Amino acid sequence: MLRKIIFGVGVGAFALMLGCPSAYPSCKADDECAEKGEVCVQGTCQECATDANCKLGFVCQANKCVPRPECTTYADCGVGKTCVDQKCVEDTSETPPGSCVSDSECPTGQECRGGFCAPPQEAMCTLPTIYFGFDESQLNASAQSELSSLANCLKQTPMSLDVEGHADERGTEEYNLQLSNRRAASVKRYLSTLGVEQNSLNTIGYGQNRPAARGYNEEAWAANRRVEFMRR
Repeated sequence: MLRKIIFGVGVGAFALMLGCPSAYPSCKADDECAEKGEVCVQGTCQECATDANCKLGFVCQANKCVPRPECTTYADCGVGKTCVDQKCVEDTSETPPGSCVSDSECPTGQECRGGFCAPPQEAMCTLPTIYFGFDESQLNASAQSELSSLANCLKQTPMSLDVEGHADERGTEEYNLQLSNRRAASVKRYLSTLGVEQNSLNTIGYGQNRPAARGYNEEAWAANRRVEFMRR
């Protein structure tokens, strides 16, 4: 009897050492959510963390994949159409809001471009590069400061951006891809909390496949742990 008790205690201890998978929807890694086609987001299985987790034509909003909107502003639809409920429809009004034929019809500081008044090209926001620590996706104070300045500009000069996440070469390619997605999602989430329209930000993770610097040293690794912005 004593031997059975000792054996049972030993098996239990061994199981604790190995660790048991979390009970759904709790999770510690993506593979615990894979059976349901989900990813692990801050300890909970969710449908998506970034737009990259959604199929073509969908974007990630509040960790759910939803159809990508056809438009968010009048300028997305072009002359003769207007944006209603995120869809381009025929504009039945005589003068759509913000439409123009020449610069003289636009407010001071704007120009007529594509049939709509918009800030001059040179007035576009400066897009920073955001850097991260090793194996980190959290934003440090410097990154938050740069993103705050960008958010203030984007609210005055709206534009659609790709938020591109990157990682250095250390670790597996699969892990680095997920890390780069988390970095892009972290930047998008922070800008959204500052009032930037989520639909104007599309996240993409490139993992280690697009290094900014070549070299197997800390200087190169630091340059590659980043998020960059590209205008769409």
